This record gives sequence, C-alpha cells and structure tokens, in this order.
Amino acid sequence: MAVPDFQSFFKPLLELSADEVEHSLREARLFISNQMNLTEEDLKEILPSGTQSKFDNRVAWAKSYFIQAKVLEATKRAHFKITNRGLELLKGVMKRLI
Repeated sequence: MAVPDFQSFFKPLLELSADEVEHSLREARLFISNQMNLTEEDLKEILPSGTQSKFDNRVAWAKSYFIQAKVLEATKRAHFKITNRGLELLKGVMKRLI
C-alpha cells in the first residue's frame, strides 16, 4: 500500500485528539500508522527531495492545515491539542459515519 494523501490523515488525527490532551507529532505518526496498517516499507518511502519520509511529511501537512483551520492548536513545537471547533468537527464526522 502506498502512503495515502494528507487528507486521509484528518480523521485519525481528530480521533487521536478527541481526549482533549496535548499530543506530540510523534504520537500522531504512531497512531496513524497503526490505524492505517502501514508497513515499514510504506513508512520509509522518501520524498523526491530526499529530505523526509512521505508519511512524516503528510502527517505534518495534515496537522498544519488543521492548525490553520483552528481545528487544532499548536501548544509547543511539534505538539498540539484539539480545539472546541475540532470537537464539533469530530462530532459531525462521527454522525455521518453512523
């Protein structure tokens, strides 16, 4: 399986954050890779620039877009927490899945 696009990481990122405590980007990567059953090979795939793994890059972009949308807030470097807006978004996502 190839590494999914960054939008595919939105829902797992919300689910991780639902407990309303601060999480690290490292925790997010571990949680998402487990949720999506990504292989070691998937996780090691490098961007064409050769500077970063495709997976790490896409998780970072998902977090970045959520911070810009005020769904998550940056609490310190490489750490984040869900906002009230994020909790409302998660409720809406879960309702559509039921």
